[in-house]
Amino acid sequence: MKWFSRMFVCLMLACAAIAQTAPAKESNRLFLPKNFVWGYTQFDVAPPHNELDPNLCAANAGQYGGVNAPCNMFARYMLWGYVEVRPFARTPLRRLLFFGEPRFLFGKNIPGTLYTASMQGIGWERSWGAGIEIGRGFEARVTQHFLFQRFGSRDRNLGPADLGANGPWGRSSVIGVRKYFGHRKEGE
Repeated sequence: MKWFSRMFVCLMLACAAIAQTAPAKESNRLFLPKNFVWGYTQFDVAPPHNELDPNLCAANAGQYGGVNAPCNMFARYMLWGYVEVRPFARTPLRRLLFFGEPRFLFGKNIPGTLYTASMQGIGWERSWGAGIEIGRGFEARVTQHFLFQRFGSRDRNLGPADLGANGPWGRSSVIGVRKYFGHRKEGE
């Protein structure tokens, strides 16, 4: 756990250093303006007896082999993020945006049967899409969400407790509206 705390401190120091840099002068560029990419990453750890359930194994998976059950894809760790790209600086196209949101799951756990700190890769789910600012804090978005992609030896049927490849959301395409509200001012 020491490596995690060290990594967290380094990340916070790097963010503070970046925040202290002076703002850039305005540019007349049409494509790829300054700060055209933004996003975040996050690392989550689930405590024992509270694992993330990506809906790949039945909740009673421990009944099919106990601690040796082949379907043990309940996650302890999740690494995820969000990336947004706004490639245009001028013209009405400046309102256009593209985004992606991957989520990687790791662990080897079975509720009520097996609790480990394993970082074994389970798989990843991802979504991406495009949007356009409408005005007054609203955005219209189109999002494509893909099926959960399993890693390595877990990318096969793992016995009677295996629920298939749909994952938590399955495959979907949605049209949505997002509303932003408020803003945070530094130092207030």
